[in-house]
Amino acid sequence: MSNDLPPISLIICSYNRPQLLEESVHSVLAGSVLPHELFIMDQSEVAHPGLSRLTHPGCSIRYTQTLVRGECPARNQALRLAQYELLAFTDDDVLVQPDWLETLARNLVAAGPMAVVTGRVLPEKQQAGGFAPSTITDTEPAIYQGRINRDVLFPMNMAFWRSALDAVGLFDERLGAGSPFHGAEDNDFGFRLLEAGYQIHYVPTATVVHRAWRPLRDYARLHWYYGYGQGAYYAKYLNLRDSYMARRMARSLVGNTKRSISLLRRNQREAQASVAYALGIVAGATRWLIRQRSERSHA
Repeated sequence: MSNDLPPISLIICSYNRPQLLEESVHSVLAGSVLPHELFIMDQSEVAHPGLSRLTHPGCSIRYTQTLVRGECPARNQALRLAQYELLAFTDDDVLVQPDWLETLARNLVAAGPMAVVTGRVLPEKQQAGGFAPSTITDTEPAIYQGRINRDVLFPMNMAFWRSALDAVGLFDERLGAGSPFHGAEDNDFGFRLLEAGYQIHYVPTATVVHRAWRPLRDYARLHWYYGYGQGAYYAKYLNLRDSYMARRMARSLVGNTKRSISLLRRNQREAQASVAYALGIVAGATRWLIRQRSERSHA
């Protein structure tokens, strides 16, 4: 802990990744600044034998084997229980750098109450037959506000004030891992924050490492899941009187199609992933709109 920083609640959610989760937690506890409370929301069928009894003199560890399924329900459950105003997040398949939490917190304090801070996500050195998804390696700091043409909030590396939840609400439980739409809960949350007037500060010195544990055979399938969630997120905000999200969706479809063609001879794996992502967008948007229409007809 650091006496010149406000107390921090840190949240990690997990499902059936006991070894990765344990290593992630210990990387947090090796940090230059510790959270005042660490929520470990474990949705696994079996409680983690070590973490369920883990204690630390500088941090209140709140391990919960929760019955809720899905990353967003688990995050929201922890947010309702969290005691402190400064809220931070990482994931169970991430290793945080020793100064990560301190860097996030100091930048959030400096940026003020209308800011959210996110940071760099480096890929772990590729393991044999494995890969690390969802990385951001930009080295220049940036501040995003208003309507932009990309999604810039990374849930395995972010912090914000509790007052942000009063402004935009909790995470949408229809999105994210373990939900019917698999992903894009971070993009949806970031969009709502930007629409509410918040700034998203990208701080590359707040660094985490995303583990390369996923087998390469899942590469295209994972991109389809990401696209499926992204399509649902786009469809959530489609509006005949506001073409912003429709333009973003069209730009993404065209961009991924062009990318797949350009990569076809040079990198078939990436080409297939781009096609899968674009097809996922179409499928996710279609499913969201069908579900929305069905819900309205039964209302």
